[in-house]
Amino acid sequence: MQDDWGNLLAGLLRRHRRPDLVEDALAEAFAQAAQVWPDRGVPANPAGWLRTAADRRVVDSLRREAVARDRAHLVAPGAQPGGRPGGQPGTPVHEPVHEQAHGPGGAQLGQDVDDRLALIFMCTHPALAPEVRPALALRFVMGVPTETIARLFLVPGPTMAARLTRAKKRLAGSGIPFAVPDPAAWPQRVVGAARAIYLAFTTGYAPGGVEVVRARDAGEAVRLALLAERIVPDDRRVLTSLSALLLLQHSRRDARTDEQGRLVLLADQDRSRWHRQEIDAAVERLARLPPTTGYGEELRLQAVIAACHALAPSAGDTDWRTITAAYLRLEQLTGSPLVRLNRAVALAELSGPMAGLALLKGLDERLPGHHRVATARAELLRRGGHVDQARAAYLDALAWCPAGAESRHLHERLSSLDASGSGTDA
Repeated sequence: MQDDWGNLLAGLLRRHRRPDLVEDALAEAFAQAAQVWPDRGVPANPAGWLRTAADRRVVDSLRREAVARDRAHLVAPGAQPGGRPGGQPGTPVHEPVHEQAHGPGGAQLGQDVDDRLALIFMCTHPALAPEVRPALALRFVMGVPTETIARLFLVPGPTMAARLTRAKKRLAGSGIPFAVPDPAAWPQRVVGAARAIYLAFTTGYAPGGVEVVRARDAGEAVRLALLAERIVPDDRRVLTSLSALLLLQHSRRDARTDEQGRLVLLADQDRSRWHRQEIDAAVERLARLPPTTGYGEELRLQAVIAACHALAPSAGDTDWRTITAAYLRLEQLTGSPLVRLNRAVALAELSGPMAGLALLKGLDERLPGHHRVATARAELLRRGGHVDQARAAYLDALAWCPAGAESRHLHERLSSLDASGSGTDA
């Protein structure tokens, strides 16, 4: 029934317009089903059963609110009967909304699609804090359990529960609409939705701490991207690029760590463990994506780079010329020092470690204390035969790297360098 979560929640929202009530009510209905169905059997219409159970809970909550409101004006001078105690302070949000979603070419979408589309736009509304948008989308659209979302974002379960509760109150009190925005707002809103989904995904693949990846959790973000690509009335460039990129990165999940849970670098991964069906699906999307502009182009270029890795039979067969060209264009678009760092590594593969080292110059000032600059420098110095300088760079990286999987990997690289027996630079 997990796949029905978004549709059920959207239907309840459409009827009651109270995101602070309907999500809890639906969660309680699911919990009741887990208790009742094993003994009584699954009803003929499970989704209908859940919808009715959740709806009754919302109605009960609204009735209790009405009773409390009627009593409040009797004891609170100046209080207005009929006020909304569930409302929260905050700036009301008003924006033109489009009553009926349309697909590309103006074709009308079905009610279910319309509801989930409205749900995505509501959860990624710019009036919400950027850090809570992906969590809210995972919870509301996909029904991902709060504990799973908390693990994905590296916070305790109660902390994430509190964040989601505040976000739901914000939704209820600020007037953020449960509706598809006006077509004029779609380009900006689609980018906002894509950024939220990508943040959720990257959190799963860069969790820090002792874990290298949380592929299962990140997979929920992939599902969300594919759903958004299918139903959002975009011109397809942003969300199709996002889906292609996430499919390519996620396709390597089983090869990213070894049996001991240690990080395995891309060049050392067992490519037979990559998910070829997902790679093919991503490459098919890329073939339909011409160069564009803005965030869609950033995502497309990242997908092009990921595809070069995914399609290479071995690390030695990688198309580094295409990758360096894509990184150069990406750096021109974003000006990001992290892109420059990645371009330096790629250029070293194409033109040798000294070329890569030259591109690293000045990055320490732009990324102060960032351990990956020192890590890249250590690796390139090592390949260039500058053992003593490489050792110093590894020590710099370790000084800045937080304890965890990456730190262990750096210790292993440093140990292997010392075990080589060379103590002087070439």
